[in-house]
Amino acid sequence: MKKATIFTGILALAAVTGVWANGAKDQKKAETKTEGVIKVRAAHTQTYVPYDFVNEKGESDGFEVAVLKAVDELLPQYEFEFVPTSDDDLLIGIESGKYDLGTKGAWVTDERKKKFIFPKNPVGASVIGIVFRASDSGKIHDLESFARFSGKLVPIAPQNAQYAVVQDYNTKHPDAQIKLLPSESFTVADAYTWVLEGRYDAYFAIKLSYQNNVLNEGAPYGKYKDKLAYVPYKGIPTWPLFNKKDQALADAYDTAIGQLKKNGTITALSQKYFGEDVFKFVTD
Repeated sequence: MKKATIFTGILALAAVTGVWANGAKDQKKAETKTEGVIKVRAAHTQTYVPYDFVNEKGESDGFEVAVLKAVDELLPQYEFEFVPTSDDDLLIGIESGKYDLGTKGAWVTDERKKKFIFPKNPVGASVIGIVFRASDSGKIHDLESFARFSGKLVPIAPQNAQYAVVQDYNTKHPDAQIKLLPSESFTVADAYTWVLEGRYDAYFAIKLSYQNNVLNEGAPYGKYKDKLAYVPYKGIPTWPLFNKKDQALADAYDTAIGQLKKNGTITALSQKYFGEDVFKFVTD
């Protein structure tokens, strides 16, 4: 009887030991998996609605942030931490390695190419076009008709990415040129006033800026709502910027973006934040 009891006790102890050992292995696997996840510090600007901002709950929000959150969901090897910050800190922080990536509605420039990795796929798009007098709506329908109307465009600073967009348009349309002049410093209010006074016939502007400044309820220049009109020209891709040492992360981002395009997530997010698919304006 004693031998049976001892034998049973040994079996029980072995079973408990086995359970403990298996549990320890599982825990170790879980710890290894957690330790294997790479933390990614993703910076974004705080007030660029609806691209990148901090919402009323204090959460990182906006179209580009939402796309990056969807990217994070598809990359189990990475864990994104979203950090709201200023425009300057974002750029300096990515370059220095403080952040792994950042998003701010950024366009491609030669200077930025030297400092950051640009992935193959953009994260969003800015729709750009011209603001002109509503009284000229019957004559101006697009950039070509504006060029033939007069082409008198409010000057643009040469370092502004919009300057390059107009240069590119002129290269592709030799028979319908826009008068592109380098600018001195001026405000948006100046540009609207110059157009309304007839000093110039159009102002090259991002659609979102025009909506926020003129069309939306409580807009600072809402008094011009019935006096100005807008036609889009094209969509300019906006890009996340990656630290030069994060090529593997940029490649993983591209893979995820491909999936998000195919399953319709990006189009759905664009509809949510912009009320339209901004990528339909991106032609090249």
